[in-house]
Amino acid sequence: MKPMPDMLELMRTSPVIPVIAIDDIDHAVPLAKALVAGGIRVLEVTLRTVHGLPAIRAIAEQVPGAIVGVGTLTQPDEFKAARDAGALFGVSPGLTRALIDAAVASGLPLLPGVMTPSEVMSAREAGFRQLKLFPAVPAGGVGMLNAIAGPLADVTFCPTGGISEATAAQFLACKNVACVGGSWLTPKDAVQSGDWARITALATAACALRKK
Repeated sequence: MKPMPDMLELMRTSPVIPVIAIDDIDHAVPLAKALVAGGIRVLEVTLRTVHGLPAIRAIAEQVPGAIVGVGTLTQPDEFKAARDAGALFGVSPGLTRALIDAAVASGLPLLPGVMTPSEVMSAREAGFRQLKLFPAVPAGGVGMLNAIAGPLADVTFCPTGGISEATAAQFLACKNVACVGGSWLTPKDAVQSGDWARITALATAACALRKK
């Protein structure tokens, strides 16, 4: 079994972590290969579809350059199943005591979702210093991130939810942001038509995003 990565190092691997929902299992491997070819290696495959775990397993086994993680973790039993499938990290939309216990038991590094300063403080008390601001735009976006950077300066964020190619750079310019999450790297029409060259081009453009 591969060693678990350091979450902060993982977040700094590239400016964007694509949020991937697999509707057809046959798309999983070529999609991952297209993203890796464009320089995006850290992939969040969500459990929003029934193909989530099989896709994680296929990518982990067949795409050596990918660092595949599991997204939309909402139930404790999903942690072990995801790790057994080959996931190297987990992402959740929120954080509960049961999820914390499951993360510890499974050994799967977790990037938990938070939306308010109180939730950030609760997550920090539980030992988390890397968090996902979710949903980022409804939560206040760049303004929220800048506002909490002072009182909660030891927390690093991956804002996700409502971020686009056009706005990603604004978020990445925040001093407390290491990367952003987004679904624009895997547009449905491109995936369904097998236009992997387009996805590689989007990944390449995403890699060019840098903090100002």
